[in-house]
Amino acid sequence: MKPTPFGGWLAATRQRFRLPVLGEGATVPCGTCSACCRASLFIHIRPDETQTLARIPRRLVFPAPGAPKGHVVMGYNERGECPMWTGAACAIYDHRPQTCRDFDCRVLAATGLTDDDHAEIAAQAARWKFTYRGAADRSEHARVRAAAAFLRDHGDAFPAGRLPRHPAQLAALAIRVYDVIADRLAGEARPSDTEIARAVLEALET
Repeated sequence: MKPTPFGGWLAATRQRFRLPVLGEGATVPCGTCSACCRASLFIHIRPDETQTLARIPRRLVFPAPGAPKGHVVMGYNERGECPMWTGAACAIYDHRPQTCRDFDCRVLAATGLTDDDHAEIAAQAARWKFTYRGAADRSEHARVRAAAAFLRDHGDAFPAGRLPRHPAQLAALAIRVYDVIADRLAGEARPSDTEIARAVLEALET
C-alpha cells in the first residue's frame, strides 16, 4: 500500500470538509478493500441526493434520527452488508450516497482512533502509512492526534449528543477542529475542558 503524503492529505481533507461539493468526495486508493460496504454501517442520505434516492428502494430507507425532514438512513442486511453491495461491487456506484464518497478510513490512521466495532475497517486503517515533508508535517500530525485524544477522552465536556459516536466520524471532527483544540492544549494557561469544548462548538458554527 503506497504511503500517503500527510501534509497534502490533511490540507485536501480539511478543504473538503469546509467546502463539500455534492457528487465529489475523498480520493481513496482502496484497491480491492470493501470493508466499509460490509461493516454494518447506517448510511445517511440527504434530500438533495435525488439521483441516489431514485435508485434505492424506499423500503430500504427510513427517516434519519435527529435530522431535518427529508434526510434518511439506509441500513444493512442480515450479513451486515449495504443492500446495494452485490458481493463484488456497489450496484449504484456512479450514484452512491455522498456519505460513501466522503468516507476515508485514513482519518482513523491520522488521528490514532480505532474502530473496535468494525474489525475490517480497523485493520484497513492500520495499514495506512504517512510520509512527511519535514518537521512541520510531523508537528502538525502530533497536533491532530492530541486533538483526537481530547475528543475521545473528554466527551463529558460536551453537551449530550454533540459528539459523534462512530470513531470515523469522531476522527473526521478532529481533523476539522484540531487547530482549535491543539492551540489551547499547548497554551501556557490551559483552559478547562468545558471551555475547550465550547470553543470547538463555536468553531463548527462559523
